[in-house]
Amino acid sequence: MLAPALQPSRVPGTSARSGASHYGATQLLTPTRRIKRRNHRRHTAPAAAASSTRPTSSSSAGGDTAQAQPPLQDKVGVLLLNLGGPETLDDVQPFLYNLFSDEDIIRLPEPIRFLQRPLAQAISIGRAPKSAEGYASIGGGSPLRRITEQQAEALLRTLQTKFESAKNVSFNVYVGMRYWYPFTEEALEKIKSDGITRLVILPLYPQFSVSTSGSSLRLLETLLRDDPYLASIRHTVIPSWYNRVGYVESMADLIEEELKTAFKDDDVRGSANIFFSAHGVPRSYVEEAGDPYKEEMEASVSLIMSSLRRRGVMNEYTLAYQSRVGPVEWLTPYTDDVIRQLGEGGTDALLAVPISFVSEHIETLEEIDVEYRELAEESGITNWGRVPALNTNQRFIDDLALAVIEALPYADSLVNPGDFVSADGRQSLVPTGITVEDLVALYDNPSVYDKQPSAIEASIVSPGDKVPWYLDLGWTENAEKFNGRLAMLAILALIVVELATDRPVVNLAILPVINALM
Repeated sequence: MLAPALQPSRVPGTSARSGASHYGATQLLTPTRRIKRRNHRRHTAPAAAASSTRPTSSSSAGGDTAQAQPPLQDKVGVLLLNLGGPETLDDVQPFLYNLFSDEDIIRLPEPIRFLQRPLAQAISIGRAPKSAEGYASIGGGSPLRRITEQQAEALLRTLQTKFESAKNVSFNVYVGMRYWYPFTEEALEKIKSDGITRLVILPLYPQFSVSTSGSSLRLLETLLRDDPYLASIRHTVIPSWYNRVGYVESMADLIEEELKTAFKDDDVRGSANIFFSAHGVPRSYVEEAGDPYKEEMEASVSLIMSSLRRRGVMNEYTLAYQSRVGPVEWLTPYTDDVIRQLGEGGTDALLAVPISFVSEHIETLEEIDVEYRELAEESGITNWGRVPALNTNQRFIDDLALAVIEALPYADSLVNPGDFVSADGRQSLVPTGITVEDLVALYDNPSVYDKQPSAIEASIVSPGDKVPWYLDLGWTENAEKFNGRLAMLAILALIVVELATDRPVVNLAILPVINALM
């Protein structure tokens, strides 16, 4: 099944969904229904403790147009969304609890949804020791907050230097993490106190997935709706930006440079496999609900390799997926499997590229740099290199700044419209008129995305028929819900087996939780 990944790879054409962003754009589909409301609860530590492929924005009261002038002293806020990470070893368990408490990560059927928080507690307790070992090996905590705040500072400097002077607009940049400090709620409080009048929401995930950008946007939808001031702020969302020229070219720059740095010998350099390792997602996200993550990831790799080919870099390349957890199948091929097969096939040089990560964190510093490097050496791959994450790469930051400007309806008054022309000569201005809620609903409803009837629709003969009980229990085709339920049912089954046989089938530290509930 993995054999195709080991063959010399040709650069295909751009994705069918990539039309006219910097490298291509996608037709935006209008959602037809709203999503269910959710309460988001989380653990907190002690006090010491582009343009886009699917660019969307909110309607404004005055009917903004792309040629509109900025109002006097318009205060533009840029909200960078990211995952977050534990900053100390004591933070690991509560961070994991917040992660697994998210119903976009683990979604239980309605009859057993009361187990969400106890199970999150059990899983976080069971996984914390091993996760803490990983964080200890990279200095005792995640650098994600520090690097994201550095990116925010660099982005603000670029916006102020290039676009703020002599204009009636000011900028500020905020960081909102999903599962640890500074939480999204904290960022929104700062946005309120600063009197922001227009907000650009920019998830720091190049490729959209319901489990990353989607989860952050779903939380943000609730927070914006429930606060009158925040609800009044005109906002624009940049859901993904994998095909922006600045992102593609900065990645190609880093790869080209690291090939020369890591492999001094010309023959070794020429034979090195450019190994793109992306964070995986469960296969059901893509196959059951049309999550665009896989397609956008493949398009990213294609665009980066096209740039490298134009520079004369003709190395073979591979795309694989890392970081899988749980009993369900994730996107394949898996990074560890492919590394073994490359070694068995005679590959002696590997250049690892963390394609879905724009900041260094545990998946790059520990999983790739330590685990996968050791696996490569054990598999007979004697020459190793790893491309650094983009972090504050200036070309990357400059392009994020331009993406922010393009997202504003008065972009033409801030920058020469010619700067918006893509590499293939097409315009790349972000369209306006769609809310965060509509964006979340778009990805929450696979029938809208792929224009195929949902399982519920297909099971109903006529509009008046009642939905079957097994579908009415909450079994929708939302990727994050569907996979979460399968995963949790599998975990529950393993727990039952363990309790019945008294054998350690799965280590979830569940017994204290069960005892506490009884």
